[in-house]
Amino acid sequence: MKKYPRDEENGKKFYEGLKPRRRTPAPEEEEESKGKREGICPNYRKCSGCQMQNLPYEDQLRWKQAKMQKLLGGYGRVPFIIGMEDPTHYRNKVQVAFGKTRAGKIVSGIWQSKEERIVITDSCMIEDKKAAEIAGTVRRLLPAFKLEPYDSYSRKGWFRHVLVRHAVHTGELMVVLVGVSAVFSQKNAFAKALLKAHPEITTLVFNVNDTDTALMLGKHEEVLFGNGYIEDKLCGLTFRISPRSFYQVNPIQTEVLYAKALEFAALTGSERVLDAYCGIGTIGMAAASKAGEVIGVENNAAAVRDAKQNAKLNGVQNIRFIEADAGQFLSRMAEDGEKLDVLLMDPPRAGSDKRFLASVLKLSPKKVVYISCNPDTLARDLQTLVKGGYKVKKMQPVDMFPWTHHIENVVLLSR
Repeated sequence: MKKYPRDEENGKKFYEGLKPRRRTPAPEEEEESKGKREGICPNYRKCSGCQMQNLPYEDQLRWKQAKMQKLLGGYGRVPFIIGMEDPTHYRNKVQVAFGKTRAGKIVSGIWQSKEERIVITDSCMIEDKKAAEIAGTVRRLLPAFKLEPYDSYSRKGWFRHVLVRHAVHTGELMVVLVGVSAVFSQKNAFAKALLKAHPEITTLVFNVNDTDTALMLGKHEEVLFGNGYIEDKLCGLTFRISPRSFYQVNPIQTEVLYAKALEFAALTGSERVLDAYCGIGTIGMAAASKAGEVIGVENNAAAVRDAKQNAKLNGVQNIRFIEADAGQFLSRMAEDGEKLDVLLMDPPRAGSDKRFLASVLKLSPKKVVYISCNPDTLARDLQTLVKGGYKVKKMQPVDMFPWTHHIENVVLLSR
């Protein structure tokens, strides 16, 4: 496996060593190259998950670097994007959908929400290998237990999908079986058969999702085996992950991203830090050992519960978590005359809304460390913050999702 750059110095050498393409290939040439490219996924044309499957990894990095330069170059130098050493099978969270062909054969694969269909596959080059093995076993067990895959059109059937979460550092493995009702009379026998085939499973959970929404999991859960959660390590800390917990799907690159964010924050041990959109508290707890006080704000009640549990698990005492809208919380802090040294913000793909950004400008923390999963909304939000009196000091793109067009960034702004 070819090694790709993970730091600034080697990144510079890597990019300088790439031969530039003389011209953009014609569509027919590009299609021909797709068919001839060694190692290309056989589902490339059927599945939209890997939009950059037709490009070698080094060309993907070059494309992403060029995009970052175009979007963020006006704010300063854009360092070379940090790629993965091994850009395959990095997703530690995998959802496998189940259905039936017209001939009545049970199949499984990747659910395409836009087209509302299943891309039938037994493997995926970016997903955890163990998940594919477990999905294959579940698919073979369904007929034996007379369980029919659920059809959202006819609303017939029972079994929805399987969720697999694999902890990279601890090796713990969670499997969640999702059905449309709580009636699962053979659940213990099914669990026994699955665990016999895969004794490496750490915990097995049965989840009921009786809604017609795009939500993957329902509110009702029953633990069939194990603790109902797994634990993984990130940035030297232990995190408990339940079925509905948000946890970065590429923990290897997450450590790279968070390390860069903390480097930018340059905490000295006395700062008051706010972790907005904190999730289960990963970046906030990583910052706690270098800060005076950390406040985590998150509007997802389940995530806040997990965050509090994780703080206890790691013995972190200088952090507290609050269930609230981050923008409203920042606004109240400003109205109460409170001070903030560093704001860590990791918003969803849609970026931050105007109310949140207005609250940031009103509270006016000394530093803002913006962790972004969408460069387009990042560029939009930076424009608002810069107009409000902040200046971009540093930035660093990180390739969290190889083979896709997604790019993570961390940006440091200060007054």
